[in-house]
Amino acid sequence: MIERADYFAAKLAYETDASDLYARQKAGDYVVVIDVRSDEAWAQGRVAGAVHMHYSEIAARAPQEIPEGTDVVVYCWSPGCNAGAKGALEFAKLGYPVREMIGGFEYWAREGYPVEDHDGIHRRPIDPLTGVPRVRSRA
Repeated sequence: MIERADYFAAKLAYETDASDLYARQKAGDYVVVIDVRSDEAWAQGRVAGAVHMHYSEIAARAPQEIPEGTDVVVYCWSPGCNAGAKGALEFAKLGYPVREMIGGFEYWAREGYPVEDHDGIHRRPIDPLTGVPRVRSRA
């Protein structure tokens, strides 16, 4: 039983999801969000406020751009993409406290969190299969 608990505790130490990241941002926690996808994917849309740093550039750029010890969350396109894991590995090798956002940009967008693109920041409709529609107050 303990080894299962250790496994899940370790998993949670290295992963996060869209709702937990958004909750951290709303709470004012300082975390740098890194989009490790291609230039073309970045242009299609990204987590609002994310930094674009392809995973192949992390070793050279991160020490120059992100202060040592900064909490970092990386993401790629979707659950079917391993670029987030590649990016997380590069940050971990540099000693950063890093987590991978499971679900990637796909789930961020599907859950209705702020998305940024060439038109600015907006929210896409919440997919009822991945997110809970927000109830609007009548006030």
